Amino acid sequence: MGRDEMRAADADRQAVADKLKAALDEGRLDLHEYDERLQQAYAAKTYGELAPLLTDLPHAAPPVPAQPAQHVTAQWLMQVWSSWLPAVTITTTIWLVASIAAQDLLYFWPVWVAGPWGVVLIWQTVGGLASGEPRKAAEARQRKELAKEAKRRRKALAAEALARGEQPPGQPDKGLVADRRPEENAG
Repeated sequence: MGRDEMRAADADRQAVADKLKAALDEGRLDLHEYDERLQQAYAAKTYGELAPLLTDLPHAAPPVPAQPAQHVTAQWLMQVWSSWLPAVTITTTIWLVASIAAQDLLYFWPVWVAGPWGVVLIWQTVGGLASGEPRKAAEARQRKELAKEAKRRRKALAAEALARGEQPPGQPDKGLVADRRPEENAG
């Protein structure tokens, strides 16, 4: 089975929809064409049906398969627990060094850092997994990346327009303002 015959996920259809929206915002698609392609994107069942919707748009790569749920969950768990492990390691190391310096095992006070914080993180983990938080976080990251990509493309288009000597929309003509006399600029 080739990639074009593989089934597309909701996240893949949404990624194509986001790219089509960016193309509409950039003026590459008119509203009618955007609407047609958007309907086709949401009706698509395979990657082969999604890919043609973007091929005539610049920077439009075929949709990438969505991350497996296990990978998304593992990534979210690492994000939730990433600050706990270093803090517990540091406090335990401090306790160990102090015990060695005292030549006696001191009271294991790092438990007061690890325990309550760990309970809060367990509560957060269970609640997050039950409410689908890993998927929501992955979708939010994907939307943020798509927004950054669209912003980079808009900046590149504006830079190209400036290089060609065209005036980007919404920009005042600085040449006209500079040619005025100071008294005209004041009021």
